Amino acid sequence: MEYEISGGSFPIVICTLRKGETMKNETGAMAFMTSGMNMDTNTGGGLLKGIGRALAGDTVFLNFFTAESDGEQIGFSSCTPGKIMPIRLDGSNTIIGQKNAFLAAEESVEVDIYFRNKLGTGIFGGEGFILQKFTGNGMVFLEIDGEVIEKDLAPGEKILVDPGHIAAMEESVEFDIERVKGAKNILFGEGLFFSRLTGPGKVWIQTMPISKLAQSIIPFLPERSD
Repeated sequence: MEYEISGGSFPIVICTLRKGETMKNETGAMAFMTSGMNMDTNTGGGLLKGIGRALAGDTVFLNFFTAESDGEQIGFSSCTPGKIMPIRLDGSNTIIGQKNAFLAAEESVEVDIYFRNKLGTGIFGGEGFILQKFTGNGMVFLEIDGEVIEKDLAPGEKILVDPGHIAAMEESVEFDIERVKGAKNILFGEGLFFSRLTGPGKVWIQTMPISKLAQSIIPFLPERSD
């Protein structure tokens, strides 16, 4: 499989497949496909696995697209302004993504739910307990809100991040919360809690979480008239 990402802030990834190769995606992300692509829809591993994906923000069913000949193409587009981030999995690395991160992947990539193992990170971290986990061999494409910044943390290196700005991270990165100190910082600063990420491992930070974008738009929406 070969791919090309284009489109700026409203991106699309176009995948060119050889005969027999298969891509999968959450329902609704496919923008176009050539006539030689065969489509099948199922739970991608059973009903329980589909329900697990739904808990993580995706759909119960996945679409599977298989090329019937060499050179067939399929395009997947994101539903919000931002980036499509390609990550290659080699069987030894595991990626943890935010809810709704999954866009599309090769058939050999496993998409599962991931539970945070600390109560406080789910309650105070701002993004809930359930995330997405990506394993296997192959390419996976993630949706990023806004631009993306990659940080490669050394062992023991720490950074503080607003919870909504965490797009994805390697499983080796330790996730915890840190309370903001000082009354003025709490009342007039960035809120009560930061996410504390500790290396080793890579972290991908997004610049415009969709939740913040929605909050900024609400004041400009017309009031509902009865």
